Amino acid sequence: MAERYDGKVVQITGAASGFGALAAQRFAHEGARLALSDVNAEALAETADNLRAAGAEVWEAPLDVSDASAVAAHLAEIGAQFGRLDVAINNAGVGHDMAPLHRLDEAEFDRMMAVNARGVFLGMKHQLPLMLANGGGAILNVASAAGLVGAGYLSAYAASKHAVVGLTRAAADEVARKGIRVNALCPSFASTPLFDEMADQVAARHGASRDEAYTRIAARVPMGRVARPEEVVQAMLWICDAENSFMTGQAISIDGGLTAV
Repeated sequence: MAERYDGKVVQITGAASGFGALAAQRFAHEGARLALSDVNAEALAETADNLRAAGAEVWEAPLDVSDASAVAAHLAEIGAQFGRLDVAINNAGVGHDMAPLHRLDEAEFDRMMAVNARGVFLGMKHQLPLMLANGGGAILNVASAAGLVGAGYLSAYAASKHAVVGLTRAAADEVARKGIRVNALCPSFASTPLFDEMADQVAARHGASRDEAYTRIAARVPMGRVARPEEVVQAMLWICDAENSFMTGQAISIDGGLTAV
């Protein structure tokens, strides 16, 4: 039986770790041909080598998603290498140290917007022409629950992720009649390296251990725990599936009920 992504070309940014690395593994398992990128060249190469060893077709290249010329060249190379682009997952992102807004450095705000928001804008700017030429496709932008609600002490991060949701909805409106679906995924707390960094900050703030910080954070989630990365990546597979053909312009929360209350 054919896998649901057999022969499909899937681009994933931020593919060296966290959701991106796991997504690359799962899409490869479903038959996808992969175009991977990350700012961490060494970790990206390791991810790609492991996937190739398991039989996947992978092309990878280091990429700073905030660099306009680099993103343009990267997408042009995907077109040259594969001749098409079926799915694009704009997953690359960064966070910042927890701090009240009035103490947040302007440079940190600019960094959040450059990577998290500008990176998604630049990605779609060059992904859409490839998909339009191919007659369709699916784009998934990884936002955050912080892009749907207020996120105290993470104001710049929240602002950048709200921008991702806005870009997603605008793009979806523009290309809905052209066979391209554009959605956003909004996970809350999940067991990733970025979450570990946040937990360490919470631990330092309260004079607690990392395990105690995990417990404190999980207590904020109605389900009483943080997400497993597999739960988030499973949603990626479903959202991008061609059979999920009537969903576009949506910001899908995978958050254990956090944004429901």
